[in-house]
Amino acid sequence: MRRVVPFGVAVAVVCTAGTVTLVRPAAAEEGVSQPATATVTEAQTQERKLAAAQAASQIRSIKAFRKQTWAWQKLMRTPLTPTGSGNLVASDVTYRQWVLELWRKRARAARRKAHNPPRLHAWKCIQRYEGAWNDPHAPYYGGLQMDLTFQRLYGSDLLRRKGTADNWTPIEQIWVAERAYRSGRGFYPWPNTARACGLI
Repeated sequence: MRRVVPFGVAVAVVCTAGTVTLVRPAAAEEGVSQPATATVTEAQTQERKLAAAQAASQIRSIKAFRKQTWAWQKLMRTPLTPTGSGNLVASDVTYRQWVLELWRKRARAARRKAHNPPRLHAWKCIQRYEGAWNDPHAPYYGGLQMDLTFQRLYGSDLLRRKGTADNWTPIEQIWVAERAYRSGRGFYPWPNTARACGLI
């Protein structure tokens, strides 16, 4: 009598005294799991999890460097570097890594530029005569002694976010003063100290 073996089940052929017998391997019995298949599936699942974690990490880093770049550009009042909408949803790991490195370089370049304003030495000279960078005494605040009207006019974004100028970093105070300079006021909001520095 012939035994019917289900399709796809491994079968061993045993020859004994001219008789052919079909033997089903023990692992193929119903209810017995296939360890090799389970391991492959588990490995694939683990690989997918790692890929998803790597993608999430890359996307977080891209967003962080992009945010830094734009923060420096806003401070300097320069145009924001545009971004492609597909950068964060791209499935290619290599492409995402390239985008990440690109934003890392942009953030570094924007920071370097922000820390080297065109009249840095002039602002530092004025500050030496004016006060400490963290001077909180009204009606003039910070190292460049800005009153509230000046802060509202040229540093409203920082005033709203961080409070008066004594809470701003020195470089933020300098860029707000630079905004006033570029508006056409030059160094005249600091008449005495600018003269002492030979600026007017």
